[in-house]
Amino acid sequence: MLCPMSDTHLAQVNIGRIVAPLDSPELADFVAQQPEINALADRSPGFVWRLVDDGGKDATGIRPDGNDALLLINCSVWESVEALRNFTYHSDHLRLLGRRREWFRRMGEAHQAMWWIPAGHRPTVAEAMERVRMLREHGPGPQAFTFREPYPAPTGAAQL
Repeated sequence: MLCPMSDTHLAQVNIGRIVAPLDSPELADFVAQQPEINALADRSPGFVWRLVDDGGKDATGIRPDGNDALLLINCSVWESVEALRNFTYHSDHLRLLGRRREWFRRMGEAHQAMWWIPAGHRPTVAEAMERVRMLREHGPGPQAFTFREPYPAPTGAAQL
């Protein structure tokens, strides 16, 4: 069981290229459900923090790559892999996850990553994108991993 120490949290990032602009009819249902799903995350056991734009609503206005207006980012912090897994696959979030192909293009390379951070740290967009890059270039490891190949939280003097 992967259970982090109380001074360690799990950061996660996922990126996706939407099939059309956010204000298009193709994305209307996705956009309409964002407040509900974000509220579900916010009240889920083990939730710590999520990336939001300057307006504090959600992260749909943040572009991790200024050259790609259709690339969205979602970044959040959780107490453990189990807490994130429960939200992702054992809550109403799964309903939207099942519809992701309606709203997002299939990505041919890694588009999500997890890593351990000190409790209280809030990942930046640049940091999150670096973890995706690390996963793409090196595969899963202690610095960037996936649900399929999780790594335990560091203990003792281990570096985060």
